[in-house]
Amino acid sequence: MKVLYFGDIVGRSGRDALATHGPGLRDRLGADFMVVNGENAAGGFGITKKICHQFFDLGVDAITTGNHVWDQKETLNHIESEPRLLRPNNFPKGTPGRGAHVYTTQNGARAMVIQVMGRVFMDPLDDPFASVDAELNNVRLSTGADFILVDIHAEATSEKMAMGHFADGRASLVVGTHSHIPTADAQILPKGTAYQTDLGMCGDYNSVIGMVPDEPINRFRRKIKKDRFAPAEGEATLCGVFVETDDATGLALAIEPIRVGGRLKPTELGG
Repeated sequence: MKVLYFGDIVGRSGRDALATHGPGLRDRLGADFMVVNGENAAGGFGITKKICHQFFDLGVDAITTGNHVWDQKETLNHIESEPRLLRPNNFPKGTPGRGAHVYTTQNGARAMVIQVMGRVFMDPLDDPFASVDAELNNVRLSTGADFILVDIHAEATSEKMAMGHFADGRASLVVGTHSHIPTADAQILPKGTAYQTDLGMCGDYNSVIGMVPDEPINRFRRKIKKDRFAPAEGEATLCGVFVETDDATGLALAIEPIRVGGRLKPTELGG
């Protein structure tokens, strides 16, 4: 299989970058499945039903979220009826929605997406490792799914890297989101799982992780809120990864980072 996954989409500029570059990249690379993280898509905070359907119209097959999943109140109802919209799997039992799902692609392949949220420097949810372990024991690579993506939405690089090694050989791809900065460590781990610590954001990099710099600087300097955070509105860089797997095993054959548009230097696939 060939899969595209784009990192946290921040505000209108991130949505515009996905609309401008996403469908063309999918066609050019022959991707069977495309996923985006949409938790910052609505003005930097959460996602709406309307934005979800805009993404689906662009060819997105699944949307992950994270700690901002509930920032838009309508998500509490919408997520119950929309299996293509995921929240972290390690929220407590009874939380609306789902954190893992197996999707059927247009060519009949089975692609599973699992998302969990880290606990280091984050709200203390249930154990993300136990959550991933349970899902991987329930749906096994190559027999229960042709491709398995594990997203760990977390602050600490160590926690993300630990998850990569924990799932090595049992997932096709383990990646981190949330930090909004693309890391330079795309690799295939020893047992065949593709990995990158953070995909980076799809947003304007003339910013503080997607926000106009003035208010973040103010809060760092004075520890007092002066204004609301506002998404930066310059041209966004679309950041993500492209992964190709072995059809027989579901393990990775290649992983390539993608950066296209905006201020960051484009990668080979993004150029």
